Amino acid sequence: MYNRRKFIQTTALSAAVVALNKSCIAKNSKINKPIVISTWDFGVAANADAWKILNSNGKALDAVENGVKVAEADVKNQSVGYGGLPDRDGIVTLDACIMDHLSNCGAVLALEKIKHPIAVARLVMEKTPHVMLAGDGALQFALEQGFKAENLLTEKSKKDWQKWAKKAKYEPVSNIENKLYDNALNAAPEKLPGNQYNHDTIGMLALDAYGNLAGACTTSGMAYKLHGRIGDSPIIGAGLYIDNEIGGATATGVGEEVVRNVGSFLVVELMRQGYSPEDACKEAVMRIIKKKKDSTKDLQVGFLALNKNGEYGAYAIQKGFTFAVCDNQKQDLIIKGKSYY
Repeated sequence: MYNRRKFIQTTALSAAVVALNKSCIAKNSKINKPIVISTWDFGVAANADAWKILNSNGKALDAVENGVKVAEADVKNQSVGYGGLPDRDGIVTLDACIMDHLSNCGAVLALEKIKHPIAVARLVMEKTPHVMLAGDGALQFALEQGFKAENLLTEKSKKDWQKWAKKAKYEPVSNIENKLYDNALNAAPEKLPGNQYNHDTIGMLALDAYGNLAGACTTSGMAYKLHGRIGDSPIIGAGLYIDNEIGGATATGVGEEVVRNVGSFLVVELMRQGYSPEDACKEAVMRIIKKKKDSTKDLQVGFLALNKNGEYGAYAIQKGFTFAVCDNQKQDLIIKGKSYY
């Protein structure tokens, strides 16, 4: 007869086996940390600055802020920070957000005249009870914090805008910055999104030596957008999301589609369910495609994810999406993300 004593002994033995298995898994599992990943080829330079902090046992939050500042200050980058392409009225407006391992987060939307919106976003997180500040309010806060007002519209971006304004056709299409490089500008096949000729939003995810995650996302937004338009980049859960138990995700491309699907949050929740980073990104892309099969043929969205073990992956709608990886093995790795089309 299966008596009470036998039941207790069996239960205790089972519990011991489970505990032993967990112990063995924890002992044998090797977490790839520290590590930092970011969107597009220019993420290599951004990762390099982030790595200086991570490799010195610094915090992931400091690493991602300093990393994306490289892209924000790059005058040749026409989609992030200084030198970014303006809206249809010729005004450069910037969006950024940042999130740490404790779910603290901060963001600025439609910020003008400030070169480093990511730094302002961090101060919104640390010095206010709010998550987001927008427009004139964000600028006022930045100036109060000692940031310097600057003209962010470079001559190059101004000339490109003036050329576009002759037709004044507002048409948000996939990787619109690429369209600038037509025959008149001596276009070349290698001028793809994210390389030295052309850029997009930079999203960065880091896992530090302490096992904590953080992320940052910053952009000048869609080229020639309506004044005041906000995409996904500064919206927590859309352009960026961090859950220190599971992992983090960031997005790039046409922000409206990412917002509609709460993309980065979705990717993290899929990883919580057991999806690998790449599979989670793919499923998030497929959600977008399933809802708008026809329109997605002409637009780009890409997701990038990093889990708690330092495993990473990406997936996009269109070809051309790349991401950069920096860890103890290699500091300048560039990977071509998989895509649906």
